[in-house]
Amino acid sequence: MELGLQIENLFRRDRNKLVGYIRERVRSKEEAEDILQDVFANVLTAATEVTEPIENVGAWVYTAVRNRIIDSYRKKRPQTFTDTIYSDDDGDIAAFENFLSDLSFSPERSLLSRTIREAVNAALDELPPEQKYAFVKNEFEGISFREMAEETGENINTLLARKRYAVLYLRKRLKDLYESLQD
Repeated sequence: MELGLQIENLFRRDRNKLVGYIRERVRSKEEAEDILQDVFANVLTAATEVTEPIENVGAWVYTAVRNRIIDSYRKKRPQTFTDTIYSDDDGDIAAFENFLSDLSFSPERSLLSRTIREAVNAALDELPPEQKYAFVKNEFEGISFREMAEETGENINTLLARKRYAVLYLRKRLKDLYESLQD
């Protein structure tokens, strides 16, 4: 029997068991359904490239489901720019937003806020457009990676990687400014 057909039959036959298995490990039924759909789409795609026969298709699919659940745990709390970029040796996070969101007005505070904004914008402009897009949409506009993926047609993992590269670059690029603010 063709592998794709075996997978479709498994999906029809064991769908409720799979959703139950996933549901025990995630927060909502909707998330479980999303994971199952994602896994089956990926498994069907992967099946077209499999050259060796798979002895136990069910075990292969359950392994894919388990791996996807693990991936969802890793992605639960999106890592924000300030979570990753500015922590000192004591583990305290000192975010640029602390400077930018201070409502007290003074010429010094105004200059500092403008300097930070200009440095961040300049650094963002140095990023490749794809990285800048992923970073700005997620970090500043609060758009989820799933929403971005639906909007652009890009893979979620691709978008996550682009944001990660942006964060690494911004961390390096803005390190001197951050350190000068700590003095």
